Amino acid sequence: MKEDVSKLAKALKQRFVAHPWHGINIGKSQPEIINAFIEIIPSDTIKYEVDKESGYIMVDRPQKFSNNMPCLYGFVPQTYCDKHVAEYANLKTGRTEIVGDHDPLDVCVLSERDFNRGNIIAECVPIGGFRMIDGGEADDKIIAVLKDDQVYGDMTSIEDVPAKVLDRVKHFFLTYKDMGGDSKEVEITHTYGAEEAKEVIKRSYLDYKENFGDADQLLSEALAAVIKEKV
Repeated sequence: MKEDVSKLAKALKQRFVAHPWHGINIGKSQPEIINAFIEIIPSDTIKYEVDKESGYIMVDRPQKFSNNMPCLYGFVPQTYCDKHVAEYANLKTGRTEIVGDHDPLDVCVLSERDFNRGNIIAECVPIGGFRMIDGGEADDKIIAVLKDDQVYGDMTSIEDVPAKVLDRVKHFFLTYKDMGGDSKEVEITHTYGAEEAKEVIKRSYLDYKENFGDADQLLSEALAAVIKEKV
């Protein structure tokens, strides 16, 4: 039966597109190198995001202002910001009330190349991050560089990034909710380095596994149950 389950699982993967959040791997060498699913590129005037149930890209809203996302933006597959991420945010800020935002871990990917589409997977190297608190929720933004990028690819520390580039990214997140009825208070308490970024990634992966389990294992178990019922 094990062989039958394996064949069925392989056939399903060949037939159907993986869910961007659950079906794409976080990265075989994580947290040193991670996959990023890119939802938004700098030229987008619409805020796109993955519909968590279907996996399709949906329109969240038109961008409210003229300042667009200054980098590739998306999330790290197979991550989730819950108690372990919140615990780390509380530890680093000296607070006790921060909770996880119950979303995948956000990632900003720096590259000197122009991209003409989102809905893509980008292999990248985390070099730091912003500890962002959005309405009392941990909403970290991992800063990463596109792997093998000719300008950013050799950077291993957030200190390698020009200050004006980081300021532009930070300004976007601190101002994009300023108007239009958004009442949540957004703050960036720290800009941190690669080691803290990797710790946040590891904790978000742990949060994911505790909340959702392993997608391949769940599929195999479901197929095995169906086969067993039919026998």
